[in-house]
Amino acid sequence: MEIQGSSSFGPRSARTPAVATLSRARRALLELLEKQGRPTTLATLVELSGLHENTVRGHLEGLAGEGLVSRERGAPRGRGRPAWLWRPRPSTADEYAGLAAALARTLRRTSEHAEDDAIDAGHDWGHSLAAARAVERGEGVHATERVRDLLESLGFAPEDGSDERNAAADTAELRLTRCPLLEAAQEEPAIVCNVHLGLVVGALEEYGATEPDAQLLPFAEPGACVLRLNGGRR
Repeated sequence: MEIQGSSSFGPRSARTPAVATLSRARRALLELLEKQGRPTTLATLVELSGLHENTVRGHLEGLAGEGLVSRERGAPRGRGRPAWLWRPRPSTADEYAGLAAALARTLRRTSEHAEDDAIDAGHDWGHSLAAARAVERGEGVHATERVRDLLESLGFAPEDGSDERNAAADTAELRLTRCPLLEAAQEEPAIVCNVHLGLVVGALEEYGATEPDAQLLPFAEPGACVLRLNGGRR
């Protein structure tokens, strides 16, 4: 089990499970709205996105239905009704990210072996998550495939890496393109990323891997962290 150094690269935030299920166009519009940093009119979003007004309105209404954006009336300007202003809605995931950062700082301050303790905590968490979310996919499903499904459900948006998967040995390389705790990981990468590393190994064990091992390279490339899994032969 190994975690390697980080760089300025890395995944994007996975604010809520709902974001992971959005279409590419709707997710792009949400990210565009987030970049504005203030409530934004429909007309501005139309101009910035290059999409038709009806298309943007439909996406915004869909995002509102998912609880990801909200709208409010702007200040009156002359005659007529003020325009609607759209803003991203703060998510539960944002609050958890703040809590995770606080816990990571506390662990760093109070533990003599903070990084090892982070792995141990993640290891226990991985066992619990895997046991609670186990999904039967038929006989012969490898532990690494089950861990991939688990990471998908947690919002990491894993993609197959550049290395070919060795099915016989139950090994795989994944690009983690989203991070549910990105802000906390950027503040305390050695702790938060070690929690995720421990989570993966704990899940591998829970799913019956005979030689559970993992290597995590945080912020390893543009748009992703890299995770290498080894579940051993079954």
